[in-house]
Amino acid sequence: MMYAYDEMYLNDAMNNLGEAFDYSTTVLNITMDDFLNMFIVSGIAEQFANGVPKYVSGLSGTELVWEVLNRTKKDTKLLEPQTEYDYSPEYWCGWILAFYQWKSKKSFKEIKKYLPMDTIYKLYPTLHEASEEKFVDIANAIFERKKLPVKLQTVRKAIGLTQKELAEKSGVKLRMIQQYEQRAKDINKATANNLFALAQVLGCKAEDLLE
Repeated sequence: MMYAYDEMYLNDAMNNLGEAFDYSTTVLNITMDDFLNMFIVSGIAEQFANGVPKYVSGLSGTELVWEVLNRTKKDTKLLEPQTEYDYSPEYWCGWILAFYQWKSKKSFKEIKKYLPMDTIYKLYPTLHEASEEKFVDIANAIFERKKLPVKLQTVRKAIGLTQKELAEKSGVKLRMIQQYEQRAKDINKATANNLFALAQVLGCKAEDLLE
């Protein structure tokens, strides 16, 4: 099986991305999802994913964060680098993210779309002592589930309504419907009024639209 880059760099890559998430989150108070966004926007994520030695092995986790911040022009005071890291949840999230990217060969941008850092963080209690392969299995299952159309989209298309028509008939904003169907917003957290309005137009029960 082919991997994203040579396995000789994997241990350094995992440790360094773990350190980067630990430092950016616990020292600089940048949320993990925000740091991942910056990592991607900076262009460094793509080079990391391709196994460029400077980024997967040449820089420490702290230096990796500094490089990201410099490229994204983030106005953050760069505090002293850490030299020791506890095996914190944040460290594990970066560590396992590096492994998953290497094993799956997915881009960090694609991973972020279906597996944001808050989702990875929620997996920490049950998976941090499990094998890396177990995480890969769970992550792949999440990918497959999220790639399936949401029930709202399935029911809407089944009765031949466009998103715009559904918005006009239900009174729910078009942008809101788009976000539900793109999973940008969780329809399970929709207001009761929105759910019932959508269900009434679609001719189904409100619970039929929940994921």
